This record gives sequence, C-alpha cells and structure tokens, in this order.
Amino acid sequence: MSERLEDIARAMVAPGKGILAADESSGTIKKRFDKINLTSTEDARRDYREMLFRSTDAMKNYVSGVILYDETIRQKAKDGTPLVEVMKAAGSIPGIKVDTGAKPLAGPTSKIETVTEGLDGLRERLADYYKLGARFAKWRAVITIADGCPTWNCVKANAHALARYAALCQEAGIVPIVEPEVLMDGEHSRHDIDECARVTEWTLRAVFRELYDARVNLEGMVLKPNMVIAGQKCAKQASAQEVAERTIKVLKATVPSSVPGIAFLSGGQSDEAATEHLSLMNAVGNLPWALTFSYGRALQAAALQAWGGKPENVAAGQRAFTHRAKMNSMAALGKWSAKLEKAA
Repeated sequence: MSERLEDIARAMVAPGKGILAADESSGTIKKRFDKINLTSTEDARRDYREMLFRSTDAMKNYVSGVILYDETIRQKAKDGTPLVEVMKAAGSIPGIKVDTGAKPLAGPTSKIETVTEGLDGLRERLADYYKLGARFAKWRAVITIADGCPTWNCVKANAHALARYAALCQEAGIVPIVEPEVLMDGEHSRHDIDECARVTEWTLRAVFRELYDARVNLEGMVLKPNMVIAGQKCAKQASAQEVAERTIKVLKATVPSSVPGIAFLSGGQSDEAATEHLSLMNAVGNLPWALTFSYGRALQAAALQAWGGKPENVAAGQRAFTHRAKMNSMAALGKWSAKLEKAA
C-alpha cells in the first residue's frame, strides 16, 4: 500500500467500497448495547468489533477502511492479534477518530450550537496513532438548524477547526476525513429541504475556504458531509430522487473536483433510505468525485441485533453486516435496487 496521501485517499473511495464508522464513544456503544441487554465491558466491545472485522467477505470486497475509537485501535483480538492487523489482513485501511467531541459554543446560542474540540496536543496524538497503524483520521463538526441558527460564528469556528485538524493530519502522513454535519435529527429538526440546502452550501463554502487558507492538499483528503434532506420533524419530506438531485446540486456548487471522494454520513436516516439515496446519486453519473458511504449505525444496526452479544450468533451477525455492506457497495456503483434487498 502506497503511503502517499493521494493514493490512500483514492483507496478509501475505491469503486464499490466505503468506510465503516466503528468509532462510537464508550457512551454511544453502551446505548447500543443496552438495546440488546448487553453490559458494555471492554471484552464485549472487543468481541463485537472483532465479529465485524472478521467478516472476511464484507471487509475484503465492500469496506475500504474502518474508523476506530482510541480504545479499539489499541485492542487485541481474542487470539492476541491486534485488531488493526486483523483489518489490514482483510485489506481494510485503519483510521481513527481524533476529535474530543462537540462542546457548547460560548455565546447567546450556547444551548443550541457547538464547536468541536480536540486540537490541543493533536500533533502528538497523530504521531502516536500513525505508529499504531492509522492512515486516516476523522473529525466531526456539528451544525444545527434552528431559529436564528446556525450563526456565522458557529459555522466559522467549526470550519476553522476542521481546517487546522486537516493540516495537522497531512503533516503526520494521515488522510483527514473532513466531516461537517448539518443535523437532520434532534429537537430542532423542523427545517425543510430548501433550508438544509442553503445551510449545507453555506457550511461547505466556509469549510473549503478555510482548507484553502490552511494549505490543505485537497487531493489527499475525503469529505464526509450530510445529504441534503428535510429535518425529521418537518411535515413535508422530499422524495428520494429529490434528495439525490438537491445533494448533487449543492456538492457541485461547493466541492472542488480535486477532492477524490465524498463519503456520506447516514445521519438519522433509516438503513435503506441511506442506501437508496446514495445509489440514486451515483446513477446520475459523470460526477467529478467518487460518491460512497461512511456509515456507522446504518451498517451495524442489523448486525448488532442479529449478534445480540451471544458467541453462537457471530455467524448471523456477520451475515447481516455483510448484507448491508454489499447493499451499500451496490449503491456506491449506482446499482442498488429494492429487489436486491429482498433477495437476501
């Protein structure tokens, strides 16, 4: 595997492959385990992720890389093999979440708006993660649409932090995933698709301006944006075709063609909706960048349910994970259909 940033970035968005987001914090994984009545211990978390990473068919054919949490990148499989080596053996690139979370943004909107923290000491942490095998990283910024929000202060602060993070990653030989997420769920999610398009375009323009100022090499990064979609609490929901068309329109207006790929987050979408939207976008064709997935819950929810924390269900969990990975691989090629879902 080439160590050039441009080559790693291209491999992350290779045709028919996408990124598994397995970087849930200890708090988030506990909530997911609570749903299957499983206590979240270090061993349970390791067993769950090992089940995913040893799904050889999925990892070899449909997954280009995995975003890991700090605990996971240091863990060993049950047989003593580092989990990073298990992934690499299957041909997947190890990645790492490096932000320390979204914190309230001081000011009059602090109850609604956040800024992502984690820049302090990041240079040293990236050097450590590089030694542990990470070749890409992730930093998520959160933008909320509400009355009077987002403010320019919030958009600017998050865009600036993303650019500083991306520059530090590239200095360390690590490809940055730049993730500005305009939320579609949550208590304020009443906005329509037009407002999502406006705010997403505004946010992406600000992000690329900051990336340019920070001299980030756009050919050595991957963008992880939201799709352009109405808020969950909006009475009027757009069709899947409209979501695909509006998303592409915003991306064409904001994302330079030198960016090798865009790996969408699934946000609050259902598993199938996230897959359908991605497939419709790729069916348009003739786009300047690869469009693929970087899903967490939308790749894992079915597998987690099928596994249920029981060793005897590992194969069932792996089948469920492989199916979702394959469906999204088809979507990344613009070839998914509802019939394929039912054929499983």
